Amino acid sequence: MLLETIKLIRADAWRMACLQAVAALHLPDWYIAAGFLRNAIWDKQHHKVERTPLHDVDVVYFDPADCAPATEVQLQNALQQQLAEVHWEVRNQVRMHERNNHAPYRDTAHAIAHWVETPTCVGMRLETGGQFAVVAPYGLEENWALRVRPNPRVTPPAAVYNNRIRQKRWLEHWPKLEIVWAALS
Repeated sequence: MLLETIKLIRADAWRMACLQAVAALHLPDWYIAAGFLRNAIWDKQHHKVERTPLHDVDVVYFDPADCAPATEVQLQNALQQQLAEVHWEVRNQVRMHERNNHAPYRDTAHAIAHWVETPTCVGMRLETGGQFAVVAPYGLEENWALRVRPNPRVTPPAAVYNNRIRQKRWLEHWPKLEIVWAALS
């Protein structure tokens, strides 16, 4: 799955341009995460010719030396200047645990492992020399198998998980998805 994922992204000029733009910022422990990688796989598995538009491109990094939200805005602006058609969202994961009511995260991969549904817990970055680093704490198999389930590590409230899937209209975009709905209590 890893090699197939890398091949998929390498063949996507738009995604490669996004990765190159973020790599040029030299952020510590960064990834472009969530829908950037997940949607590419789901589009491929649905034989889509055109890319499903992303609401935003999630850039995550881990920098304990600079936790200022203003830095994130500056980084978003720098990326916007490079690729104006992309809606960037940049977040330093060193402080995101507070928003999510979790214990502090150790690094970016640890933060990604705490997101709501398992197929969203994925990220990729472009390393020096053109190599790719991929983080997928629950593997890539569920993405390629079109399965969606709640994150077993954080167990979000059922309503939060179910509403995210409905609000994002995933089944409209990717009707072959197999959704494991959370039981409401």
